[in-house]
Amino acid sequence: MTTVLIFLLLLGVLITFGIIEYAVHVRSLNAIPIRVHVNGTRGKSSVTRLIAGALREHGLKTFAKTTGTLPRMIMHDGREYPVYRPFKANVIEQLRIVSLAAHNDAQALVVECMALRPHLQALTELKFVRATHGVITNARADHLDVMGPSERDVTLALLGTTPLKGKLFTGERDYLEEFRVVCEDRQTELNILCSEEIDALTEQDMASFRYVEHKENVALVLKVCASLGVSRDVALRGMWKTRPDPGAMSEYSLNFFGRKIVFANGFAANDPESSEKIWQMALERHQDVERRIIVLNARADRPDRSKQLGEALPAWTQANNYVLMGSGVYVMYRTAIANGMDASKFVYAEGLPVDRIFEEIIGLSAPSALIMGIGNIGGPGLELVTYFRNRATLM
Repeated sequence: MTTVLIFLLLLGVLITFGIIEYAVHVRSLNAIPIRVHVNGTRGKSSVTRLIAGALREHGLKTFAKTTGTLPRMIMHDGREYPVYRPFKANVIEQLRIVSLAAHNDAQALVVECMALRPHLQALTELKFVRATHGVITNARADHLDVMGPSERDVTLALLGTTPLKGKLFTGERDYLEEFRVVCEDRQTELNILCSEEIDALTEQDMASFRYVEHKENVALVLKVCASLGVSRDVALRGMWKTRPDPGAMSEYSLNFFGRKIVFANGFAANDPESSEKIWQMALERHQDVERRIIVLNARADRPDRSKQLGEALPAWTQANNYVLMGSGVYVMYRTAIANGMDASKFVYAEGLPVDRIFEEIIGLSAPSALIMGIGNIGGPGLELVTYFRNRATLM
């Protein structure tokens, strides 16, 4: 038997095995009546969790998978397990998630899109998830090195997860013509969140969350749930019970030797528009503090993100100080200074352990202070959140 013949036989076996495996996957998909695929620049993890919580409260056996700060598989009873990854993250893992849900007789599966590259986003939807309901939270200037170079390019990349002959929901306000063209091409119903639906949420509705949630996310989830026959009251009740993603915006109060300190975790919102929005939210919630400090967590492998934040910072309501942590902080610092910011306000903390960063921040604090973390949740970002949370619990 020649080498060529052996190669062809092996190739034939692999192709046959692949066909059989995909047929099994399609059967698993068809066994799950409701499949929701959540994509977007910001809020994907929160929206995934909120939809799953609302559907569980409605009585549906619902499974969910997030790929946010810490990848999680959320079971039908709310228990969570880390997603096992022997190597780097790979979209193929969505096959395992679908299989697990189908084998447990899931009535609904809510999956956060884990792909960044445009062709992989489309592949994940059209082959792996085949959603009945798609969600694109928003489209903002982030991951421009992969989905860019423009915000419109990001929008087109995200639209790769538009379901075929399904329903698509979005809170995005720009590039709606692109949404309409893609939905028409895939014969999908487009549902756009309007400002009236956001305004309909009361302060009491939002105060019932155990963490700081965005009205846009909640209103978008209510719109998705209404299309699935879930009442507003039931959906809200399910959302209030939902455990937040570790990267969700949260606040921790400390009484540190007489100093009243509020630490707001906004690290997961790492594009300038979202970061400024949560900074303003925090300022409005804590207007009486004496000092305001922004902690910027940079990543050396995300210089474009650091540059964007450096360009945006001068236009924000100014803080008293800016603590630079993480890696590659000079890009952010240099850009901010070039755009007119006062160099004396910056504190350099690159490469320092979390306990030292904590000491630097506390050293800047007055009798009362608001500290907001933005930039990136990865690396020391999550460590710093944990450091503040543990001390808030003890005090």
